[in-house]
Amino acid sequence: MGRDAVAFMDRRDWKRRCKRVTRRLICLPVLLFVACSSPSSGSGGATTEVTLPRVPTPTTAEEVQVLRVVDGDTVEVMRGGRRERVRYIGIDTPESVAPNQPVECFGKEASARNKELVEGKRVRLEKDVSDLDRFGRLLRYVWLGDEQINARLIAEGYANIATFPPDVRNQDLYQRLEREARTAGRGLWSACRR
Repeated sequence: MGRDAVAFMDRRDWKRRCKRVTRRLICLPVLLFVACSSPSSGSGGATTEVTLPRVPTPTTAEEVQVLRVVDGDTVEVMRGGRRERVRYIGIDTPESVAPNQPVECFGKEASARNKELVEGKRVRLEKDVSDLDRFGRLLRYVWLGDEQINARLIAEGYANIATFPPDVRNQDLYQRLEREARTAGRGLWSACRR
């Protein structure tokens, strides 16, 4: 092979490499833009950071280990050596595991966000008035550190308020957080028709 042929091969190889680099340089900013501008889904995307107002931390709360997340508003915990289900007080998330019901809009995302927040972690459970719901689940506010998870899910748009007297201690706070999430179009408020 002559010297010109080697120079030609080098030039052709160089052009291919330039095209690859150029393609990557063009694609990377586009991918970053799409990833950063897509709405938060709770699974796979970054969650919009929402600052919660200070909620008084409970003086009496029971510490438990979250074994698994059932859905967006129910977890299974180890309590006193027994597995028990806990239903979050004051909130409702779209259904994702209800038998004989289709998965509702944003149900999987709400479940995934709850899982991200609490699964496998030690949390504190705070009782309001009622102890159990009609299905035998514990009714509780769920705390991770100084943050109430019930309020976090509403503020980020993964849940809406569902008040059932007499458990209404945080009703005003939840209404305000839901109004802010709806106005900002967070989570289910932009993803689902309501």
